[in-house]
Amino acid sequence: MEKSEVNVGLLGWGTVGKSVSKILLSQRKNILKKSGVNLNLTKVAKRTMPVEGQDVDLPNNCLTTDPSEVVNGSGIDVVVELIGGVDTAFDLVTQAIENGKHVVTANKALLAERGAELFQLANQKGVFLGFEASTAGGIPIIKALRESFSGNQIQSMHGIINGTCNYILTQMHEQMTSFNVALASAQEKGYAEADPTLDIEGIDAAHKLSILSSLAYSTYLPFDKIYVEGITKITDKEIQYAKEFGYVIKLLAIAKMTDSGIEARVHPSLIPERSILANVSDAFNGVYLVGDAVGPTLFYGQGAGGMPTASAVVADIIEAGQTAVGGLVNLKTGGWTKEVSSEVEISSIAEVKTRYYMRLVVRDQPSVLAEIGQALGDCQISIAAVTQKDSQACDTVSLVIITHKALEKNMDLAREKLSKLEVVEDDFTVIRIEELDFDNT
Repeated sequence: MEKSEVNVGLLGWGTVGKSVSKILLSQRKNILKKSGVNLNLTKVAKRTMPVEGQDVDLPNNCLTTDPSEVVNGSGIDVVVELIGGVDTAFDLVTQAIENGKHVVTANKALLAERGAELFQLANQKGVFLGFEASTAGGIPIIKALRESFSGNQIQSMHGIINGTCNYILTQMHEQMTSFNVALASAQEKGYAEADPTLDIEGIDAAHKLSILSSLAYSTYLPFDKIYVEGITKITDKEIQYAKEFGYVIKLLAIAKMTDSGIEARVHPSLIPERSILANVSDAFNGVYLVGDAVGPTLFYGQGAGGMPTASAVVADIIEAGQTAVGGLVNLKTGGWTKEVSSEVEISSIAEVKTRYYMRLVVRDQPSVLAEIGQALGDCQISIAAVTQKDSQACDTVSLVIITHKALEKNMDLAREKLSKLEVVEDDFTVIRIEELDFDNT
């Protein structure tokens, strides 16, 4: 083997795996010229052997159904995990690291739930563990946090990092369609899975926020410590009324450093139509990051898809290849371990202070607004704006309220108090408002 030659093995050959193969095979000479590393695709493990011809012309004897040929193969230098899931992927990646192989993964669930263990093992074994493609696909946000912003204290991150939800909400906003119609459109275009639960319930975005926050704050922020709320309760009425107040609804992944610790949450938010993130549309992703030195910075691009994700995977493969050739590994800025998790407290959602959008269906009778205002006031919440909307029933109306800033725990008390009022009909909607003040800097 030439000094610059690095043998690569893939685990998984779905959309991303095939795209990675295409890049490695078609751009091999360019990669060698630019990076000095000769990447040789040696082995691809997939569940079943193809019955018909594939659209990627792999080298002879490259395909296998046995993943151990990749993780245990003596000639493999870099293992690329693209199978998804947690348990099987963890076992295979662990075995590869134990064998002294460098690893690249696009698996956000694996890193969010078991990443601390993998980075600790990688540190012990002195191997590279790359994960640029695990979050926001073709946007180089991981590399920026690992390297470019290592001299900054990250003050806040606001991200639109789930393309499925962003496409759905964009369709609801622009076409004034229902959630179900927008979801069906997302599935038809391939933006949403047949079972979209991980996306629309905010779990996928929370996995990604766990990774970004752990890097940004040099600590281990477990996925299960993140407050998560999806978009399934967002209706076309909320979209319409938010628009009338000058807002757009987005699923935001938010991380902030506060006096009480790290604030990490994923939920729908009203953001001003004038803001930069409000204009991140369809399946695109955007991350707005503020550092104490660099100030506000925007990362924007395709967050998913075969080629955008493969581009990030190949970037990590090149870095792993350079490590294999040069023998240099610096993982201290590349991951996180559980040992540092106790250094930073994670703030409770109850301590979050923000403005709120509320929509209540109430009886159409005198003094209703006074009762609601009194209930909110008793919970230290004041009204900034209110408008009345017609309801389907002749004896009820909808009240849309924008509050001043209030603590989440006070809003929880207000919800309980309002639910007991006889004038309030059915359940009601509460959505947080993020003003994104840094858009004006």
